[in-house]
Amino acid sequence: MTPRPTLALLCLCLLAGGPAASAAPQTAPSMKASDADGVPRREGLIRRGRRELTLLGPTLETGKPAPTAALRDGKLKSVTPDFADGKERIVLLVPSLDTPTCSLETRNFNERAASLGENVEVLVISRDLPFAQERFCAAHGIDQVKPLSDFATGGFGKGWGFYIKENDLLARAVVVIDGQGIVRYQQLVENIPDEPDYDAALNALAEVVAARR
Repeated sequence: MTPRPTLALLCLCLLAGGPAASAAPQTAPSMKASDADGVPRREGLIRRGRRELTLLGPTLETGKPAPTAALRDGKLKSVTPDFADGKERIVLLVPSLDTPTCSLETRNFNERAASLGENVEVLVISRDLPFAQERFCAAHGIDQVKPLSDFATGGFGKGWGFYIKENDLLARAVVVIDGQGIVRYQQLVENIPDEPDYDAALNALAEVVAARR
């Protein structure tokens, strides 16, 4: 009669990875390029200081039509920008207007927007509540930059690939779009506290305007 293994022997087999331990092997789950809801996930593109952050959404492509989605204005009305209406646009995406860099950036573009011409519109988009955006603009005399909010769904930020997974805010980016709705320039600011390259964006806009003429 074959002797039955003792409890001590079974424990040794388990520790050593013998037959008793390998009967039901476990495999690590594979990493996917999207979250559970199917939204693409991109890493290593932006950071806050030394902390790397994750962007949700596809890559916005220069030379391709800019996607659009519903936003909210100061009266909570749903607004879906028509980027192919003949106007050139500078679109600023910022984490929050209540932060120093976002405030400085919006005020800087507001000062420069007056000289851009009537056919150019400057938008600033964040996930701030529309009431907070309106308050900020009133307090700082922002009258050349139009605020729109992505607070309801974040669909605009995800559509452009600038939605930050870790804090549910938008990354800092500047995008120039021509009158046909084509992305002609974009800068995704690598370190969120940094300001964008104002001159590069305005030079790109000037080229778009010159091409129209």
